[in-house]
Amino acid sequence: MTQNKFPPGWDEGRVQKVIDYYENQTEDEAVAEDEAASQNEFGMLIEALMELGPAVCEWILESLVDSQ
Repeated sequence: MTQNKFPPGWDEGRVQKVIDYYENQTEDEAVAEDEAASQNEFGMLIEALMELGPAVCEWILESLVDSQ
């Protein structure tokens, strides 16, 4: 029989807890979890773009000036 290899910090018990969680999750709970995750990712993307925006604009302007 093949022995399972787990990432650091994981063991068979932890894997089983994750399996149990998702096997017992209702459809409504699954949808809510997916929606929350996608909203969080979108929010993080917007924050990153707002922080990078000025630097990206400056880089584009410099590239345009240098190309002339």
